[in-house]
Amino acid sequence: MMRYIIFLSLLVVSLTLSAQQYDDIKVYKTFDEFKQVFEHKDDKIHVVNFWATWCGPCVKELPYFEELHQKYKDAGVEVLLVSIDWDKHVEKKVIPFLHKNEYTAPTIVFDDPKTNDWIPKVDPDWSGAIPITIFYKGNQRIFKEQAFHSLGELEEIINTLK
Repeated sequence: MMRYIIFLSLLVVSLTLSAQQYDDIKVYKTFDEFKQVFEHKDDKIHVVNFWATWCGPCVKELPYFEELHQKYKDAGVEVLLVSIDWDKHVEKKVIPFLHKNEYTAPTIVFDDPKTNDWIPKVDPDWSGAIPITIFYKGNQRIFKEQAFHSLGELEEIINTLK
């Protein structure tokens, strides 16, 4: 019985430590809170990818965004992963998914159910499908409603913003 209690205690501590790795994930509930993501007017290249754990093409392309983050994080390129999973899924789906795949790119959750209001504010050409990625630097902006299949595809777009 004592071994069982010790095992459960260690398991709880282990799971808690794992979750703390991602305890800085912010959940935005309204577009007004979230819009700051697109307001950086600096010399950095910003890559904002919208995805969800339930989206197959999104999940398939995420390793390329992680590679991009690792390769360019010290070279003026900031990657931000924006999960549109519901707030209630952050601890049960999003955090375990990020931990399992060892993703370290900054991640936030945007859970505003008024999609018809905020989708055109993100980009007027956005149909509402995911994945989408927005690349921007200063006033330059590139919107891509597509899945990416390699790090090279992402780098090609980044090179146009340098």
